[in-house]
Formats: sequence, C-alpha cells, structure tokens
Amino acid sequence: MIHVRQLTKTYSDLQKGEFVALDGINFDAMSGQIYGLLGPNGAGKTTALRILSTVLKPTSGIAMINGYDIVAEPAKVRHQIGFVSTNTAIYDRMTAWEIIRFFGLLYGMPEDKLQIRMESIFDRFQMNNIRNVLGSTMSTGMKQKVSIARAIIHDPPVLIFDEATSGLDILVAREVLKTIELLREQGKCILFSSHIMSEVRRLCDQIAIMNRGQILAKGPIEKLSDQYEQNDLEELFYDLIATHEKKREQVNALV
Repeated sequence: MIHVRQLTKTYSDLQKGEFVALDGINFDAMSGQIYGLLGPNGAGKTTALRILSTVLKPTSGIAMINGYDIVAEPAKVRHQIGFVSTNTAIYDRMTAWEIIRFFGLLYGMPEDKLQIRMESIFDRFQMNNIRNVLGSTMSTGMKQKVSIARAIIHDPPVLIFDEATSGLDILVAREVLKTIELLREQGKCILFSSHIMSEVRRLCDQIAIMNRGQILAKGPIEKLSDQYEQNDLEELFYDLIATHEKKREQVNALV
C-alpha cells in the first residue's frame, strides 16, 4: 500500500546552507496494518506525511501509494488517501452533513452512492445526532468525528493520522482510537504519527523511530524491544534518540 525508498527532502537556508528535513528514509506499510511514525519535534514525521499526501514534493527518492507515484500521479494518489489531524479545519457555516457531502462531491462521487455512503458512515460512527450541527457550534470531539468522516467518505485504502489525538480530552481520544482500530479491521492501511507511547503500543503493528530526518529503527515493537533489550517503549525511544544525538555531537566535534 505505502512503499517508500530513499525519500529525501532538503531546503536551502541562506544563512545555514542546506537543511535536510528527510534523509533517505525507507519503509513499507501494508493493508490491514497500522504503521507508527515516532519522533521528537523536528524529526521529519510531518514532512514525510505531507510528501505522502502530495502537499510537498520530495527532493529525491520514491514513494508509492497503492501503486501510484506521488510525484508523477498526485491526483490519483489523493483519491487513495484520507488525511486527519487535529489542525483540520471545519467550515463554521456548514453542518456536519453538508461538510461531508461537500467532500464527497469534490471526490466526484455520484449522488446516489454518496448518499448511501454518508448514511453508512453516520450510522457506524454514531453521528446522526450531529447531522445538523453547524461547525461553529461543534465541540472538539464533534469536529474530530467530522474530520475522520470526511477523510473516509470516498473509501480510500490508505489513511494518514498526524497527531490526531493531540489536545483532545481522554474520552474523545479514546473514541478516535476505537475508530482507527475499526478502520484497520476493514483492511485499511493506516499511517499513524503520535507522541503518546500508550497509543502507539495499543495500535501499531509496526513502528519507525525517527530523529533529524533519519529512521533509527523500525519493525514490530516486540522485535525492537528484544533487539535493544528494552521492554519499555518510552525508554527505548529515549535511548535511541539520545544515542543518535550523542553520535552526532561526536561527529560535529571532529569536523
């Protein structure tokens, strides 16, 4: 579903020179799988997700979404994905039903199929009570439900969740996690970025730990725990980042 090889993104800085946001990362995520991207701020997670969603173009490397190249076929890629974050805007003057219908039409869905799909989503995710609620009066939880619904309205095989529970209260966050689990059961390929280790351990089948644009380790959590002899995911994460930073400082000291 998601195939990434040597994906690189660099920016030119007039003062500091070239800045490497992504440094040749590689990973694969499959259908029916949740693949977690972990890393501190500035690790390159958001850059990677924006490239995969065709918002940014890579400097070099290859990325395929369900067989479509993100650079050569961006329009087709956008039909293969749904994107959710806590920063997704909701239109204040439209109801939940109108917002989701609007996005279905943008994806070119026929009216009859769109109607059936919307009824199914509103039933499945218990949204019928907010059908006529305006975006301006929605709670945070309502907005996040609408964000997820509009991301899946066209039934994409790949879903990207970028810090989708950040800032949400525990009840809303739990509902979002349950929804993600349900989507995996439906065979979706899910790319999941989070700082919350309990969420990662609960959801993710595979993870990649990133720092400064590089993937330091990847694989199933249990395999990485055995490989690095660390059962606590948070400690494993910390140790890998700290070791990478120390090596970087040593290299810089020699330059």
